[in-house]
Amino acid sequence: MPSKLSTTISNISNIPDTINSMLIPEFHKYMQTSGASERHQNNSLIMIIAFAFFVEKDVTLYTMNRKEQIGSFLHTKVKSQEVDPDKRWITTWNYYLVHLKRFFRWLHIYDKPNYNVEQEVDIPES
Repeated sequence: MPSKLSTTISNISNIPDTINSMLIPEFHKYMQTSGASERHQNNSLIMIIAFAFFVEKDVTLYTMNRKEQIGSFLHTKVKSQEVDPDKRWITTWNYYLVHLKRFFRWLHIYDKPNYNVEQEVDIPES
């Protein structure tokens, strides 16, 4: 049975690194304001919380700058041929990757306080 969004949000306070535990609620606010459904918010938060527990205590999500750091987490989702002969783990692996990509894209923009999306759009004058 899937957990409720409120249960997932309460798990954020259990994250060992305080910076990560403060950053994830900001991501949740972003998802709320962007109109994401509660189910989508819950799934994304579950993935990010699992990743935050996986990283070492002194490593913040801000300092993630190598593919290997994320790859080692995704590698935990790989199952052997004997355990998963149909290779259903690939779907789980891709699912985690999509949510992690979305989070890190948001983090890249969130980290730049003067960023304005409208400034990047070059609209030709008629």
